[in-house]
Amino acid sequence: MKKANRLLQESSPYLLQHAYNPVDWYPWGEEALTKARTENKPILVSIGYAACHWCHVMEHQSFEQENIAEVMNENFVCIKVDREERPDVDQIYMDAIHAMGIQGGWPLNVFLNTEAKPFYGGTYFPPQQWVKILQNIAEAYRDHRTELDSSAEQFAEHLNLSDLHKYGLQQSESDFTAEDFEQLYSNFSARFDKVRGGMGQAPKFPMPVNYAFLLRYYQYSKNQAALDQAVLTLQEMAYGGIYDQAGGGFARYSVDADWLVPHFEKMLYDNGQLISLYAEAYAVTKNPLFKEVVYETIGFVQRELMSPEGGFYSSLDADSEGEEGKFYVFRQEELPAILGAEEPLFSKYYNVTGEGNWEHGINILHRKTSDAEFAQDNNLTIDELKSKVTAWKSTIMAVREKRVRPGLDDKILLSWNALMLKGLADAYKVFGEPQFLDLALTNAQFLLQNLRQGEALFHNYKNGKATINGFLEDYALLIQALIALYQITFEERWLNEAKKLTDYVIRNFYDDQEQLFFFTDQTGEKLIARKKEIMDNVVPASNSVMAVNLHFLSLIFDQPRYLEISDAMLAQVKPLVVKEPSHLANWASLYALKLKPTAEIAIVGPEAKNIQQELTQQYISNAVLVGTTSESDLPLLQDREPINGKTTIFVCYNKACQLPVHTVAEALEQLNQI
Repeated sequence: MKKANRLLQESSPYLLQHAYNPVDWYPWGEEALTKARTENKPILVSIGYAACHWCHVMEHQSFEQENIAEVMNENFVCIKVDREERPDVDQIYMDAIHAMGIQGGWPLNVFLNTEAKPFYGGTYFPPQQWVKILQNIAEAYRDHRTELDSSAEQFAEHLNLSDLHKYGLQQSESDFTAEDFEQLYSNFSARFDKVRGGMGQAPKFPMPVNYAFLLRYYQYSKNQAALDQAVLTLQEMAYGGIYDQAGGGFARYSVDADWLVPHFEKMLYDNGQLISLYAEAYAVTKNPLFKEVVYETIGFVQRELMSPEGGFYSSLDADSEGEEGKFYVFRQEELPAILGAEEPLFSKYYNVTGEGNWEHGINILHRKTSDAEFAQDNNLTIDELKSKVTAWKSTIMAVREKRVRPGLDDKILLSWNALMLKGLADAYKVFGEPQFLDLALTNAQFLLQNLRQGEALFHNYKNGKATINGFLEDYALLIQALIALYQITFEERWLNEAKKLTDYVIRNFYDDQEQLFFFTDQTGEKLIARKKEIMDNVVPASNSVMAVNLHFLSLIFDQPRYLEISDAMLAQVKPLVVKEPSHLANWASLYALKLKPTAEIAIVGPEAKNIQQELTQQYISNAVLVGTTSESDLPLLQDREPINGKTTIFVCYNKACQLPVHTVAEALEQLNQI
């Protein structure tokens, strides 16, 4: 019988996957670091996550092998880290790998001296190469310790360089011009794939912040090409294999340029953001495909990622039964028994062939045309086709229910839940679906009840426990979600929570010198470097999210200090945003907010909620919305009352108001005139 190691006491599913490895794994913590110092041994930090395919491969090939584990245990203190639980640790050692001139990725394997300073690392290593590296490093650590320590010291110094210095940025005054913004868009559009959507070539990641920026740029400029690129990308993703055609929800990325072959893992953070994006795109275009995607993706998350308590789990693995995508794919020969006489039309609709559209005769369900075109080409009415598609999806889902399911990472992360919470709020804002609001309220209550510690937040939750202090991403994304939740409910408790958290962040994360926020709380664990997150990635940078939050909260609460910080933050990174907008797209969206005054829309009176629902079905990105059926202490609602007893809408810019109106049509006209 296999003997368990220390990871058996952890809650992370990724760490638990390694609990019966013969490697003497430690979780990240003082016990392991003290052991390294006491025994004067180098440290191996191996970082991954539960849905990572190559992490599983390296585990099977190396960490499960007794002979390899023996080399690791004899020469190193071995630490396993779940990057999703400890993004702070991952961020430091990923930066170190980049400083070594190595392409980063996961699994991430980094070698440290006894002071936790890195001197060598890499990603995936095949078993023979891994053993050779272990032996070479153990020998070098014995015989050339001084040189390795010197190298580690240099990498540690690099890790502590100012982020502004790292990117060649200098502190500057707030100067946001239309000319620079147009240059920003020009640089951004140079990378468009105008045939299949997205940016550049394979692999393609959804990158929701990129296309959210295009929607905002379109609203700012009315540049049709920007909207066309966003619509093309969203349509191609929804047609592709990256989207689960039967069950809804998106995989993490497409390995090809056509969105056909996904890396089949499904992540909560992608799906939460894509719900927001498709809902916003529907508000702009009224494209029924986008509505379908929102409803189906929320259905997937509720069905497969929601905990009984109201939190959302982190991810589904790419693999089942040891094969990537096996849960989702079909061979054509198995379909007649499943679909009967419907199989030929089904196969035509989803582009299934006898040879397979992927590999080894396997098919990934995907589409190539709109329902309207397919119906016309096959002599069907659109209603007949929709009825068939609904039945097909139900049949396929029933077959999948009998298959071995992909592994579930059932830890609950605050930051990712906040993205999903905002997705639900945005979907309710556009579609008015009561179920979306119910899910949002359930999740918000769960998060504030279980992942809060006094004024502060936790990052994780599992088995009734929250154990890791919150990072900037947790605060920033939850504040963003709470602002969105207020604007669909007009319940001020959500705004008040957002303000309390904002004030905590300014006290405990803000760097007055660089006018940006650290990723870690000043009260948290002291690592070898205290980093700042600037670049927007598949999840927007916590600094960019915080800067947007401060912009809106400054107006809602009449707090000039918030706006000063927001402006200063954007000013710091502006040259980089203009030059590399595809890596700072959420900052680019903030830039759009700074160029025109943000509308302050106040709704007062008994029909405030109904007016809000009618108004928010439109796409209005540069606005804050407040409302009350009675009275409120919010600055934007003070001294405002219904006129002649009728619910009244006040549209203001820069503390100057238009004439009060009573209908959404009149308010929209005022918004369009400014």
